[in-house]
Amino acid sequence: MSDEVQFELFGELDKNLPLSEKLVAMHTALRNRYAFLHRISVVVYDAATDMLSTYISSSDHPELLKTYQYKLAEATSLVSILQTGKPRITGDLSVFSHSEKYHTKRLLEAGYRSSYTIPMFYKDEFYGFVFFNSYETACFTPEVLAHLDPIASVIALNVILEIRSISTLKASVKTARHITSQRDCETGAHLERMSRYARLIARSLASEYQLSDAYIEQLFLFSPLHDIGKIAIPDRILLKPGTLTEEEFGVMKTHTTKGLEMIDFMLEVFGYKDIPNIVVLRNIVNHHHESFDGSGYPAGLVGEDIPFEARIIATADIFDALTSVRPYKGAWSSEKAFEELHRLAGKKLDRKCVTALDSNRTELEAIKTQFRESVYG
Repeated sequence: MSDEVQFELFGELDKNLPLSEKLVAMHTALRNRYAFLHRISVVVYDAATDMLSTYISSSDHPELLKTYQYKLAEATSLVSILQTGKPRITGDLSVFSHSEKYHTKRLLEAGYRSSYTIPMFYKDEFYGFVFFNSYETACFTPEVLAHLDPIASVIALNVILEIRSISTLKASVKTARHITSQRDCETGAHLERMSRYARLIARSLASEYQLSDAYIEQLFLFSPLHDIGKIAIPDRILLKPGTLTEEEFGVMKTHTTKGLEMIDFMLEVFGYKDIPNIVVLRNIVNHHHESFDGSGYPAGLVGEDIPFEARIIATADIFDALTSVRPYKGAWSSEKAFEELHRLAGKKLDRKCVTALDSNRTELEAIKTQFRESVYG
């Protein structure tokens, strides 16, 4: 590969752009040398559910496998890559022509005929895969791979850094809660559930709102930070078993703006201000208690003036609160909870978000079962 092409490739990574746009630029530069390279894509791994999710891609088929998830254990060819820890070349994808796997069938239907698959690892932790695809067979030769391997490593490193940056913020919040001994009803299981409910809603509405896979995954990663500001609320208010007074509720409401101040401080300290879609995190923290009819806080925003991600979190959070055991109430059934959500639709909640969550009952119940509480949640 020429020095000019390498300079162009790595120069794209220095730009302050979303990783998806950097991937498109890198793909364009690579095709100046390798015209047969028609697609680069990345899927990321959620160890808690053994689920692979589409993240970013650069291809001639932008809608191919968008907002798609599948269990790693059910993708035997990918499991074998993990077992060896080494990349895999498939010179002719037609060997999988009898596969019933949706993602394999979609790739073949789109005309792809060969692939090069690289697992993403950091300190022995698995993060997902990078895929290179071509419409031609037998094109990933040793000479080509010698040039693609360092590119794949750079792509993987950027994805991992993006995910680990968000994980660092989440770990910082968890540490702060422990050090200050502040507690509320939000257990780890609650955060696992509501973040996955939020992802269900976003996936269902992705086509209508043109949501990218990266946005959806970052929404999922950011969701557990929505109530970070509660760290600053006194125990006498945060842990009060009865109804809050008007004055106490006024203090409680400050957790949104205090949370935003904390997030901005952490982003500054850790040097993460340039995390892609960081505005999504700021909106989640500051606006997840806004109401569709304008009666919420802190800004009293109305309808679609409320950031979309905040509307998603509000729906996911309220559903989980209703269906969870609390010291002051039992867990509602999903049916009863949805009756309440539909009653709140158009008032407190976005009707489309409520409908989207309601339309994914099977996956929702699976999440409830997997992340069931063993103590008050």
